[in-house]
Amino acid sequence: MPRITTALALSVATIATGFLMAACDNANTNNSTSTTSPTANSTTTSSTDGLKIGTLLPTTGDLASIGQQMVGSVPLLVDTVNACGGVNGKNVTLVQVDDQTDPKAGAAGMTKLATLDKVAGVVGSFASSVSTAAVSVAVPNKVMLISPGSTSPVFTEKAKKGDLKGFWARTAPPDTYQALALAQLANKKGFKRVSTVVINNDYGVGFEKAFVETFEKLGGTVVNKNNPVRYDPKAQTFDTEAAAAFAGKPDAVVAVLYAETGSLLLKAAYQQGLMKGVQVLLTDGVKSPTFPEQVGKGSDGKFILTGALGTVPGSDGKALDSFNKLWKEKKGGSPGEYAPQAWDAAALLVLAAQAAKDNTGVGISSKIREVAAGSGTEVTDVCEGLKLLKEGKTINYQGASGNVDVDENGDVLGVYDVWTVGDEGKISVIDKVTPK
Repeated sequence: MPRITTALALSVATIATGFLMAACDNANTNNSTSTTSPTANSTTTSSTDGLKIGTLLPTTGDLASIGQQMVGSVPLLVDTVNACGGVNGKNVTLVQVDDQTDPKAGAAGMTKLATLDKVAGVVGSFASSVSTAAVSVAVPNKVMLISPGSTSPVFTEKAKKGDLKGFWARTAPPDTYQALALAQLANKKGFKRVSTVVINNDYGVGFEKAFVETFEKLGGTVVNKNNPVRYDPKAQTFDTEAAAAFAGKPDAVVAVLYAETGSLLLKAAYQQGLMKGVQVLLTDGVKSPTFPEQVGKGSDGKFILTGALGTVPGSDGKALDSFNKLWKEKKGGSPGEYAPQAWDAAALLVLAAQAAKDNTGVGISSKIREVAAGSGTEVTDVCEGLKLLKEGKTINYQGASGNVDVDENGDVLGVYDVWTVGDEGKISVIDKVTPK
């Protein structure tokens, strides 16, 4: 998919407003029409006027390998909802934007969604740094933003300060919990001395801070605590960072990375002969089927990452089986990482709009916690939930990723999968851990 600059996205949003509105009006006469939107990285699935939602997810850039796994969930949800009567008596419209794993592109995309497309809610983003940029646009425009994967603790802190004003939630738990899960895993494996290397953004630095605090409480030592290794996501070479991260032969290196840049860093560590005898511990930012291949093979023909361990938010919701069945029926195969979380984020948007009987971000924000964690009838089927809400009843949605009990800070708890890389370069889940 071609990239688009921030300036282009904003100029199109500013100059072509009249044309676009007319185009949308014309497109709304056909419920099944998919049209290319004015930006090269955006598509619109049109319906009659009613609830309009968007997605802001990475199909290009550093997190494309994971973003492409989840991006199909929201159209699937919208099609399902429209097939059973829509929301507030009308079909749902979906506008999809590629955030390119870039905060500037994410801000431009969110600006388009909020001011041009006038969506009420958005599923996105995935990268915490992009969500930070997007939420700064969403809040003043009163658009409900629900992330399926931005896990930085910074959002909890902002919510506690009142900065997000209720227009933020997420269906993946914050990294305070994943860091605890990874620290517990490292402790269980007997690692006493570890070092860290992280991508220098909200995700990496937030995870690093939470991991260090937790691992030290468990009796471990982070050998580079006073000289943390944080790499520039825009860098092209990582020899210096790799050498610093593996210096002193720690028992393990906790690497909080994104796939594209992270693969280069780990390859650099291998080429310098630094990985021998050191366990590599990874996180959700690189768990995609293609990541071992990106890092590559060693001189012995084996995958460099063979034996690496990692954690990732798992899915154990009551709706997971039906979601997997629907995915296989409509798309074939199995959904990828964070696809259940993206489905649940979209489900909460439509259910909250129906509960509020209001297709605005304000209406959705006012009912998110009620439909996610209220005392109403438990439902796993979105259409059943919509039916009950239309009858004036209350519900408690049980999702595919988990129970999605959104708290006052927009956070959820969750379970984590422990995964490893096998001899053939294939990733498999070998255990689950619930942070305590």
